[in-house]
Amino acid sequence: MSRPVIGLCAAIERARWSVWDDEAVLLPRAYSTAVQRAGGLAVLLPPDRELDGVIDLLDGLILAGGADYGEYPDRDAFELALASAALERDLPLLGVCRGMQLMNLARGGTLIEHVPDTVGHEDHRATPGAFGDHDVRLTAGSLAARAAGGGRVPTKSHHHQAVDRIGEGFEVTGWATIDDLPEAMEDPSLHFALGVQWHPEADPVGAEIAALVEAAKINDARRRLSSAGGRS
Repeated sequence: MSRPVIGLCAAIERARWSVWDDEAVLLPRAYSTAVQRAGGLAVLLPPDRELDGVIDLLDGLILAGGADYGEYPDRDAFELALASAALERDLPLLGVCRGMQLMNLARGGTLIEHVPDTVGHEDHRATPGAFGDHDVRLTAGSLAARAAGGGRVPTKSHHHQAVDRIGEGFEVTGWATIDDLPEAMEDPSLHFALGVQWHPEADPVGAEIAALVEAAKINDARRRLSSAGGRS
């Protein structure tokens, strides 16, 4: 079986390398490393005004973390459209931090604009530019618990926005043990549609990206079988 193709949403950021200082398609390498380690083929998806054909290339999609929603409208529009298309098509989908928030917005949910104003502390982003640690409590038997490997898991956290009103079709299946802030949500009617507020790519033992790749392998096999059955 060929490797399943996993799309990774990337940002356009100013970057420096070698003798150059220019705009670049940018995403932490940990995402692609985690996809490759799990047997997937990682493909970067920069913001694009055209969505046609993008989903057709993919066996799975990761909406990655990054800038606040509203900071880069082009990226927001592209990723909202991708999230909606993936959910409609039942393409295996994992939203990480910002990505979970975009999934929620795509289904009509809302955001907490600044988490400390709601929970009264800065523990979800204690040090800007560095991941913090806290545990998350997950619903037994949920996709989140199966993907993360337990009912209570340690996580790497760095965010100051979060989901507020939950979008249509999603269920909250994970909460921060420090304040009960929603940390995981999923659509149980789909094969794999999971949002996590933490950063599994930053955790050497994080299993969530590998779970997405496994779901994409099944999706790839299902698609191939369907194509073979449709040939005369």
